[in-house]
Amino acid sequence: MQLTIIVPTFNEAPNIAELVRRTGAAVAGLDAELIFVDDSTDSTPEVIAAVAASAPLPVRLIHRDSRTGGLGGAVVEGMRAAEADLCLVMDGDLQHPPEKIPEMLARFEGGDVDVVAASRYIGDGTAHGLADRTRVAVSKGSTALTKAMFPIRLKDSTDPMTGFFLVDRRRIDLEGLRPRGFKILLEIMARRNLRIAEVPFDFADRNAGQSKASVRQGLHFVLQLTQLRFGKMSLFAVIGGLGAIANIAIVWALTHLGMHYLPAAVIAAETTILGNFLLQERFVFQDMKGDASGVWTRFLKSFTFNNVELIVRIPVVGLMVSTGHITAVVATAITLAIAFVVRFVFHSLVVYAPRRAGAKKTHAREVLEKLDDLASAPGEL
Repeated sequence: MQLTIIVPTFNEAPNIAELVRRTGAAVAGLDAELIFVDDSTDSTPEVIAAVAASAPLPVRLIHRDSRTGGLGGAVVEGMRAAEADLCLVMDGDLQHPPEKIPEMLARFEGGDVDVVAASRYIGDGTAHGLADRTRVAVSKGSTALTKAMFPIRLKDSTDPMTGFFLVDRRRIDLEGLRPRGFKILLEIMARRNLRIAEVPFDFADRNAGQSKASVRQGLHFVLQLTQLRFGKMSLFAVIGGLGAIANIAIVWALTHLGMHYLPAAVIAAETTILGNFLLQERFVFQDMKGDASGVWTRFLKSFTFNNVELIVRIPVVGLMVSTGHITAVVATAITLAIAFVVRFVFHSLVVYAPRRAGAKKTHAREVLEKLDDLASAPGEL
């Protein structure tokens, strides 16, 4: 069989007939099958069985009594049961248009990629099927954070949160996956370095039924992301904590030696910014330095950002205290927590971003790279 289409479902009875009709039309002429992996508590299994009797392509149903791993677990079970090695995953609510399947298949057959993902964020792709601006903002923010936590493996992905993708199951480790929640493509790509191509798609409104997105699913996503990439972010946090302790110690020492607290604070801040950068280079982003810009460029980006963040954060604390009726300690804690996330995202996506292939070098870039070569050349000082 050429293609297996896997559709995880949970209470999608009103969408089944239309999904099968459109999918059958999209893959007409292909040797394809459709597998529903169903966790429903409504009549969805009965509807699938009825529609399968007259479907334009083979339709199979796997109904799970235990919803292990959520949607991601359903996808993995469907891949294990597939007749074809080439598996396409899509949602059951028709927000993923089946008409995109031939385009995704044609791109995969180019032979230079392992995954073809449909993206809302390239070309003429849209995310208008998201319910409101809040969900759009949450989606884009989650995508940015995810890419920051996996900047190498997701560097060619604009939409790692998509549930609409095509993959050869022989190129992934099905037994090594630990699916939880909605984001199975993230799970697949975070665990193995895969080549990805993307095609744009219009994320449509639901055909029928209610969205399954919820606060609980959001918590599942945070847990998944943390468990996949906890090491890098935790080290970043530890170094930031050590920097905060060092900052306080330097201010204490300098003020006890008679220095005014303002210059002492400036010296402490700049010293810890430098120290944090050196520790991050050595322990957090070691695996990314080879593909990133030179060390001087990285330092200038990091140094500039941290100083701008400091200049912005202090007045924000003052504003929160004066207008929000909260203490300086609480305001500082809130801004530091936000700054930590922003700082991590910036360093992952900007400071240590992989160089663009074929990018034209500016004179300043050439000078910085020469300085970088000199700084890293072997020999005695």
